[in-house]
Amino acid sequence: MAKKSVIHSVGKRKAGIARVYFKEGTGKIFINGKDFDKYFPLESLRVIATRPLALYPIENKFDVYINVAGGGLSGQAGAIKLALAKAILLINPDIKETLAKASMLTRDPRVKERKKYGQKGARARFQFSKR
Repeated sequence: MAKKSVIHSVGKRKAGIARVYFKEGTGKIFINGKDFDKYFPLESLRVIATRPLALYPIENKFDVYINVAGGGLSGQAGAIKLALAKAILLINPDIKETLAKASMLTRDPRVKERKKYGQKGARARFQFSKR
């Protein structure tokens, strides 16, 4: 286990950036000063964000403080997932293979494509008319 009193990591997904801090505590999770369950209203987002904690539970060992900004709730949940996985890796390097097989250590590169000038959207084009 790491000798630091605070463990810090960063995760990104789409436009969301999450900073995770593990401190000695009772196992509570706070996001931007709010309770975890109040920040994410949908159960699916809560499951996505806490997937790394299912592989390495932190009950009654650490409190998790998360600062997240940018994007929507889905991108923020993905950013939190990556940041939690990186923080757990700092605590216990032996779990790296398990996290990698579950693809939790890879940043999801999919982002929204920009709209092109003179066109309707990123890929959509105006209908071509020969005459």
